[in-house]
Amino acid sequence: MTITINKKEYPLHTLDTGAQELSKKRWDSIAKPLHSLGKMEDLVIQTAGITGDANVTYDKKALIVMCADNGVVAEGVTQSEQNVTAIVSENFLSDKATAAILCKQTGAEIFPIDIGIAVDTKLENHKIAYGTKNMAKEPAMTREEAERAMEVGIEKVRELSGQGYKIIATGEMGIGNTTTSSALASYFLQEDVEKMTGRGAGLTSKALEKKIAVVRKAIADYSPAFTDAIDALAALGGFDIAGMAGVFLGGAIYRVPIVMDGFISSTAALTATRICPACKDFIMASHVSKEPAAEKILAAMDKEAALHCDMCLGEGTGAVTLFPILDLATQIYEQMSTFEDIEIDAYVELK
Repeated sequence: MTITINKKEYPLHTLDTGAQELSKKRWDSIAKPLHSLGKMEDLVIQTAGITGDANVTYDKKALIVMCADNGVVAEGVTQSEQNVTAIVSENFLSDKATAAILCKQTGAEIFPIDIGIAVDTKLENHKIAYGTKNMAKEPAMTREEAERAMEVGIEKVRELSGQGYKIIATGEMGIGNTTTSSALASYFLQEDVEKMTGRGAGLTSKALEKKIAVVRKAIADYSPAFTDAIDALAALGGFDIAGMAGVFLGGAIYRVPIVMDGFISSTAALTATRICPACKDFIMASHVSKEPAAEKILAAMDKEAALHCDMCLGEGTGAVTLFPILDLATQIYEQMSTFEDIEIDAYVELK
């Protein structure tokens, strides 16, 4: 099975069920009640299937932050000005942004990428354009631009996988990206726009009404011409969402677990699964965002988040918050005594 993005063909993998079974047997051999660590066990077993190795480790962790501007901010759908994108994005480099601080504390490396900021920055440069077009007036991207942005994400996973990174979290920075996410999520889930659109970083009720109207009109204007999920991504999305969608696809291409963050990241994950359903198995859910659409997206992807922290900050903060839990899980998985070690009878699965 393969997928073609920007005229490049990539091989796709499926979960290694043999490695998953070995991982499950290891958990069941540990001297504790069966399944008593819940999602900690499930995530380790999933990782074994993703990597094809029951010896699970997360010793090298990364956060990819896709940073881009969105033309739709011209419609007054955000509280912040567009220049905030560049300011916050460059703060990732000096450990001044929330996600960078969390990465430092959890032993992860942060990789902020300029995939479409409206000005030149000091970030790793993969700029497709200086921001997207205003989707209230025209499609946000061309199909070629959307595929080029996805390719950036895929290639970054290839690079980090080659450097030995075992797990990758996804994050974003881009004023206006809750508007693009609401548009994509509403379209893919065929849900009413009002139910899928929140206040983002903070909107008045009047501005929220404008945001809902912009999203509703964009879907009505462009969706009749969509032939597939990439068309939808190009018209309604942003470079940051497209780049993250590429990261999620890269997980299935290079056998790396990819952690989705909150609303915007999970919209990118949803987009990736609409492009390639097989990549869903390579995605981990971290937390449930406070944005209205978050739970609906998780349900549509058949994912259960491990964390309920009422977070809605973005940047990959929720995804990175999962890292310590994964590290704790592997410590138990590797170090805890087995029933055989302490010479007691193992628990038996009740039928």
